[in-house]
Amino acid sequence: MVRSHVISTSLRPPSNVKDSLGTPRGLHEIAEKVGAGQPPGIVFKARVATGQHYSELSAAEQARNLITTRILWLRGLEPGHNAGTAATGEVVDTYARYVYIHGTNHEERLGRPFSGGCIEMNNLEILALFDEIRPRDQVWIED
Repeated sequence: MVRSHVISTSLRPPSNVKDSLGTPRGLHEIAEKVGAGQPPGIVFKARVATGQHYSELSAAEQARNLITTRILWLRGLEPGHNAGTAATGEVVDTYARYVYIHGTNHEERLGRPFSGGCIEMNNLEILALFDEIRPRDQVWIED
């Protein structure tokens, strides 16, 4: 099934390299699903629900890009491109970089680059996608 959503990707250029903060490209799969049963807008830290909706946080915390609602953790499927290490020795492993598809507290910014490398979605849309998608389902990320 092919789906299309308004998303936000990295504010930086696309990149598969560790510490680049770029959104990785290529063929990926859903490695893990995190957040089942949590309410929309709940904030996650280190893949654990904090118990707080983003609106309950301080203005300074709300200004940051938060991981909300659900997490779909990506694993690259192309060795040397988005999985493992490149021929140059650079780490290019999407899973090890903790790159997710997740909800955001800045839905007004969707449709233009803003993230720190993840793919951000509308909270209600990530809820629906989370329920439809399974681990090992594939995701193609391109420019």
